Amino acid sequence: MGKMPRERFEKAKAFLHIKARGLESARFAFLFENGTKESVIKQLAGFQNDDGGFGHGIEPDFWLPLSSPMATWTAGQILMEIDADENEPMIQAMLSYLVQTANRETGMWATVLPENNDYPHAPWWHWKEGVQDNWMFNPSAELAAFLIHWSPENSEAATIGWSSVEKATARVMSQKEMDSHEINNFQQMVKILKPYQHTFDSAMPFSLEEVSQHVMQLSEACVDKDVSNWSVGYKPLPLDFIEGPRDPLCERLGPLVEEHLSLYVEQMDEDGMWDISWSWGQYPEAYEKARQEWKGILAVGRYKQLRLFGYLD
Repeated sequence: MGKMPRERFEKAKAFLHIKARGLESARFAFLFENGTKESVIKQLAGFQNDDGGFGHGIEPDFWLPLSSPMATWTAGQILMEIDADENEPMIQAMLSYLVQTANRETGMWATVLPENNDYPHAPWWHWKEGVQDNWMFNPSAELAAFLIHWSPENSEAATIGWSSVEKATARVMSQKEMDSHEINNFQQMVKILKPYQHTFDSAMPFSLEEVSQHVMQLSEACVDKDVSNWSVGYKPLPLDFIEGPRDPLCERLGPLVEEHLSLYVEQMDEDGMWDISWSWGQYPEAYEKARQEWKGILAVGRYKQLRLFGYLD
């Protein structure tokens, strides 16, 4: 097991508090410096709209100011990270937005909206007819779990959540391979629904454990296992599917996990930060701004993992 130079971590801390968005600064403070949930929620409030959904470029690769399910998913993940209470007004407003925008027939929320095209965005966030077929239950599987997690049992929101989960489960259990991002959504769905396992097992045609095992198989199959190829382009790598050392996928992937951790340390710059591995090929000024914002997001996520794996003193 390697160690990360302490001075790099200190430089990263300075970068996050001076150059990153206030949201990433507050998240880092919450995770590493005894910062408060309230500080994170205060930063999130700047991205929430009156309808309860989120927008305003909270996901830096699309700058739509209007609410979208994908931007709302981004906020929801952060609210899960800080273990926000269900009675938090921000969450109640978010749930209202999700109830209003759910497609009851498909169990999905629209991943990409037509209005995306009116603002700077990466090409994969461009709307066109039929684009939902590329995304399927990304991020709907996780949005459904949010509804169940933060809503009273048998409420309208929870009912919509369970209906969506049923459709999402049918989808995932029928697949032998899947896009890495959709797999991530199913990983989080399984994790969030663990406390509701009895309800899941009694309502679904598969047990939660069966779904969990299948999602793990999809994850393992998706990982690029050619280490020599990892530094080139954007690829699904081991730590994209693993939260910490107790994750059962660690054992399955074995030394590949340590290889990926070592790559984190190797690719870190002098400021203890990482650059992104993708580009837009359009909107050059907006892209550069998004690139800087992503540096903060990557740093928070990777330092969380490095700490869990014992790479920080």
